[in-house]
Amino acid sequence: MTQFHLAQINIARMLAPIDGPVMADFVAQLAPINALAEESLGFVWRLQSEDGDATSIKVYDDEMIIINLTLWESVEALRGYVYKSAHSRVMRDRRRWFEKFDGPYYAMWWVPAGHVPDPQEGKERLEHLREHGDSAFAFSFKRVFNPPGVEFSGSR
Repeated sequence: MTQFHLAQINIARMLAPIDGPVMADFVAQLAPINALAEESLGFVWRLQSEDGDATSIKVYDDEMIIINLTLWESVEALRGYVYKSAHSRVMRDRRRWFEKFDGPYYAMWWVPAGHVPDPQEGKERLEHLREHGDSAFAFSFKRVFNPPGVEFSGSR
C-alpha cells in the first residue's frame, strides 16, 4: 500500500506590513511556533525561505497575503499541533494581525509520501475548496477524507 502524507496550506491577509509595529508580536512568535511544529509528533516538512519562515514567499498578487504550507503524517497530528499546543494561542489572537476571510482560509489534501507540494499546488487546492466545498481533492477539519485507497475506520 502506498503511504501518504497530509498536506495543508493556510493563508492570512495581514492588517499591516510584516515589518510594521502591528505585526511585531506575530513576527516575534514565528520562530518558536515553527520550532514547535518541527518538534511535534507527526510533523514531516514545512515551506520556508532562507529566513526560516514563509512570510516572504508570495503566491497571490496581494502582497499582504502570507501563506503557510506543511506536511504531516496524519490529520490527528496536524489537529493536535493546531488546537492542542501553544499554537492555539496564535489561532486565538489571529484577529490582532489578520483580516477575517470570507470562506475557507486553509485546505488539506493527501500527497504520496516523498512528494513536496509547491505553493501553487496549495493555492489551487484552497481555491478548489472555496469553490466546491470539502472533497477528496481538498478538505477541511469539518469533513476529513481518507488517503486514496484507505477505507474509513473509527471516528473522526
